Amino acid sequence: MFTGLIADLGSVSALELGEAGATVRIRTRLAQELQTGDSIAVNGVCLTATDVGGEEFAAQIVRETLARSSLGGLRSGAAVNLELPLRATDRLGGHVVQGHIDATGTVSEVREEGFARVLEIDTDAQLARYLVEKGSVALDGVSLTVSALAAHGFAVSLIPETLERTNLGDLREGAVVNIEVDILAKHLERLLAASLHPADEEALRR
Repeated sequence: MFTGLIADLGSVSALELGEAGATVRIRTRLAQELQTGDSIAVNGVCLTATDVGGEEFAAQIVRETLARSSLGGLRSGAAVNLELPLRATDRLGGHVVQGHIDATGTVSEVREEGFARVLEIDTDAQLARYLVEKGSVALDGVSLTVSALAAHGFAVSLIPETLERTNLGDLREGAVVNIEVDILAKHLERLLAASLHPADEEALRR
């Protein structure tokens, strides 16, 4: 489990794509805290370190993850948001993030509002029911607050600290981002659906 608070900006050393999936190598100071088999979130995707050495680690990406996330589009030198799993004694400073991407979205607008930068994100309409104004959402692994809802997606406001410590400050219109909605909302929907008549369950899903 993660919190969406980024610990380091890593740099992609290489990405090898094949029929079975992909292998990514990332350079980061966090490699010193990793052992083979440990989990680490890369742009919001929970991966397993398969090889660790010096200031680099490697991880394999299965086809399901490539299909659901933006990791397949990484290039050498790209900056990636990294977070190690939450310890039981850590503060939950962001929100509960699993590292399981629900879908990708596309940045449709970037604008400045005071010292904040606002990103408008277009995404799958099926995710809309999990998003509420002032609720939580993870964008490329960063815990953010939904500042507004729109017909085709939502907006988030990035403070200078977020722009400096993550790769979200590099996003431009047309960029593809990983989205994970609040797991608590999905569990609640499932519990409600289980108590409803089939016709009512279908209406809930709409």
